[in-house]
Amino acid sequence: MKNSFTVIEEKMIRRNYSKSTITSYIAFLKKYATFCSTNSLDPKKDADLFIQSLIKQGYSISSQNQAINAIKYYWENILNKDKAFIEIERPMKERKLPEVLSLDEVTAIFNACRNFKHLMILKTIYACGLRISEVINLEIKDINSTRNTIKIRIAKGKKDRIVPIPEELLIELRQYFKVYKPHLYLFEGQGSNVNKPKKYSPSSIQMVMKNLSKYAGIRRRITPHTLRHSYATHLYEYGISLRSIQVLLGHESSKTTEIYTRVSNIHIANTPSPLNFLNKNKLNK
Repeated sequence: MKNSFTVIEEKMIRRNYSKSTITSYIAFLKKYATFCSTNSLDPKKDADLFIQSLIKQGYSISSQNQAINAIKYYWENILNKDKAFIEIERPMKERKLPEVLSLDEVTAIFNACRNFKHLMILKTIYACGLRISEVINLEIKDINSTRNTIKIRIAKGKKDRIVPIPEELLIELRQYFKVYKPHLYLFEGQGSNVNKPKKYSPSSIQMVMKNLSKYAGIRRRITPHTLRHSYATHLYEYGISLRSIQVLLGHESSKTTEIYTRVSNIHIANTPSPLNFLNKNKLNK
C-alpha cells in the first residue's frame, strides 16, 4: 500500500475531492498500513481491528467513519474490488443536537464586536446561513446587489447555490468595501494585495467568535457554525418551510434539515407542563 499513496492522491485530485478529504484519507491510510505492518495483520481481514484501535485512541465517530471511507476507497477505487469485498462495521451515529443562539444572543455578540471587518464576516455568515469555508471563499463578484443575492461557488458537495442577502447587510458591506478595499475576496487576510490576494483565515474567525461569545456572557461552546444553525432555526421559527431552508443551506437530504425542528422553541414554548394541570386542578377543588 505504501507505494500507492501517490496514486491515491492523484486519482482523488482527478475526481475533484476536496483538499481536506484527500489529506484525511491519505493520513488514515498511512496509519492503516503502519498498523497492519507493525502487528503483522491482514489489511483485508483485520480492518475492524484498526478501527478498534482508533476508538481506543479516542477518535470521534465522524473520524472513525472517515477512516472506514478511506479504507473502502482504497479497495474499491484503487484496487477495483466490489463493495462487498471488504466489510467494516460502522459505529452507531451520534444524535447530537446542534447548538443554537437566541435572537438576543446573536444581537449581544454583534454588539460586543468592535472590529468592523469581524462584524461583517459574522453578519454575513448569520444573514446568509454560510459555512466558514463559504464565507472566506466569497469573491466580490459573487455579490449581485441588483438581485440582492450571493452566489456560493463549489460549496459542500461540489454544488453552487444562490442565497438572498438582506438590504441592510448590503448597505453595510458597501461601507465595508470603501474602508477595506478588498482586491478579489470579499474578506481578505493580512498581507493581501492586488497581485496576491489572500483569503481571511478560518482559525481567526473561530477565535473572534470564541472571544465575542465570552464578552457577550455566553458560557456555552459557540463557533461560527453556530450562526449557521441559528440562521436555519430562526427561519423555521418564523414560518419558512423546511424545503426552502434545505435549498438555502445546500443540504442534499431533507433529513439533514429536519434536525432544526428538534431545536426550535416553537413546540417547546407551546407545550405546557403537567405542573400547570396540577395547579388548575387545585383551584377547581
